[in-house]
Amino acid sequence: MTSSEQRLAAIRGGAAPRRHNARTIAALTGNPGCTRRAVLDGAGVDKPKLAERIGFPARFGQSRFAITRGNAFEAQVKADGGAELLRLVAERLGVEPGDRADWTDLGADDDLPERHARSRELLTAAVPAGADQPAALFDHPLLGLEVAGRRVHLEPDLVAARLAGRFHVVEVKSFPVIDGQADPAKVSAAAIQSAVYVLALRELLASAGHDRELVSHEVVLVCPRDFANRPVASLLDVRKQLLVLRRQLDRMARLDDLLATVPEDFTADLTAEPATLLAALSTVEARYAPECLAACELAYFCRHEARGGTGVLGRPVRESLGGIATVAEALALAAGERTPDPEQAEAAALLRAAARLRADALAAPA
Repeated sequence: MTSSEQRLAAIRGGAAPRRHNARTIAALTGNPGCTRRAVLDGAGVDKPKLAERIGFPARFGQSRFAITRGNAFEAQVKADGGAELLRLVAERLGVEPGDRADWTDLGADDDLPERHARSRELLTAAVPAGADQPAALFDHPLLGLEVAGRRVHLEPDLVAARLAGRFHVVEVKSFPVIDGQADPAKVSAAAIQSAVYVLALRELLASAGHDRELVSHEVVLVCPRDFANRPVASLLDVRKQLLVLRRQLDRMARLDDLLATVPEDFTADLTAEPATLLAALSTVEARYAPECLAACELAYFCRHEARGGTGVLGRPVRESLGGIATVAEALALAAGERTPDPEQAEAAALLRAAARLRADALAAPA
């Protein structure tokens, strides 16, 4: 065990590291500048239990109803050997689906190493070699990705190969597309989760000597149309998400650099007293933003901690008020009650102008 591994084990209190999955890896990209999250995720700390231990339990997650509905819709879409799914994907890619598709179910085996090896063997064998090859659909293949020095198993809904000469990740989601529009937040979450699968599939092909670009950056998203269960497919371009994902994974791979910024006695040991854990967490810099509430289990603690700071008003406000850390300081500058430091001059001018406009609007007759 290396010194870094020993340090991470000490942070966890000797507990086994929590395994990442596609959702947790995708969530890493939501706030890449947060050192606290990077250290806790790099150490494999169980953040939901940590949040409960310190009195700020997470308040998000999928309901059982949503999970059941999603499973039922996925089964419907994949019925009859994926015939309807093949038609949808081919239509969206603008190619002929062909008379048949090779359907392979890779999700039945509980032996993860054996299942991963079989997925690797069959996926690499499906590299397009000629126009006469039928399409190939792989149901729940098992992929892998390195996260903070540990191998993580990932399971996309489906991988379509030999369609338009490339591999395409297919994500089946149960949120509806109504009048051609879906919830932007849910689409964004699906895009970054799909980017995790694209990256893992590219690494799998590259390990066998194939070109990474055989895996398309366009992901096929399949959702129910309107208020029925009729599926509709759309394309998501995940190039931007891939760049963000690579940067964050590279950052977590450099755990030694991150740990150098953390006090030697920092702990997230779930057997420690809540007061000890709260004091320890406060020594590692966080970068709270309202968006964290939908993605990070410690968001409610970080929001409480950041109360009174400009960060709680959102990233655009914090960035516009660069160098102004608190709301009280911003109000004092807006009122002209405080002389700004040189680096605050531009933001202070904007605040005073906004204060004048607000005063004029309030003084105007109704």
